[in-house]
Amino acid sequence: MIIAVASGKGGTGKTTVAVNLALSIVTDARGNADLLFLDCDVEEPNAHLFLNPTIERREEVGVLIPEVDYDKCTFCGRCGEVCAYHAIAVVKQKVLIFPELCHGCGSCTLNCPEEAIHEVLNVTGVIEEGRAGSIRFAHGILNIGEPMAVPIIRQLKERIGEADLRPHSIVILDASPGTSCPVVETMRGADFVLMVTEPTPFGLHDLRLAVEVALGELGLPVGVVINRDGVGDRGVEDYCAAEGIPILMRIPLDRRIAEAYSEGVTMVEALPEYRERFIELYRCIEKEVAR
Repeated sequence: MIIAVASGKGGTGKTTVAVNLALSIVTDARGNADLLFLDCDVEEPNAHLFLNPTIERREEVGVLIPEVDYDKCTFCGRCGEVCAYHAIAVVKQKVLIFPELCHGCGSCTLNCPEEAIHEVLNVTGVIEEGRAGSIRFAHGILNIGEPMAVPIIRQLKERIGEADLRPHSIVILDASPGTSCPVVETMRGADFVLMVTEPTPFGLHDLRLAVEVALGELGLPVGVVINRDGVGDRGVEDYCAAEGIPILMRIPLDRRIAEAYSEGVTMVEALPEYRERFIELYRCIEKEVAR
């Protein structure tokens, strides 16, 4: 099962829920489940601060961009004509390449009549992977100044296909906040999207947007965790009731949770009684997926 943990806005506790859910599942399974945790918030990954994985492998990743062999190029301009992203242009006797616009589609290479273009890797970040106890862990780190996170997320998710996972294995994807392309790419292919929100007008506004993407555009089943329950208003509850979206867990506003978080201590370590609640959350997700 692939569970994407997302949120419309930042700071709702998305990573907190993802990390504590993972830790609770592996404890309950007692070695009978393979769990892969992928931190897909490649612009600002932070799950490693709580899982403390041992990094065993580091790989540079990026986008394949065109490189021109001027001994073969006739400056016909075909490469610029077929590029949907305007990442390559022919100006007189010069081929201009704009790596920050290139999506690595390979169209210019395929369409060059002189076979004067080949592709080279433009490194935009790294993927690090290892283990956090019995949890297999990987995250992507986008280089500062790079505009496109999606290629790294796509390559990070390839770990799902490479893994020798058993039928009852679990993958948790920790998405970035918002509803932009990186979030869509993270959700794509998931079995269930767990939305983490807070009961405030801002939380409701961004929850609506995120649900429209997951449920409306991608057609994925959605459930909600309300964090900091007890503050704000009933807007989120009324919205979920009206849309038929199940509220699967409520986490109260608790100073002890905030203090543990500030010290890099997980909720289930600081407050062990939450472990069973996160196990129950996973069982609820299983039921929703089975419907």
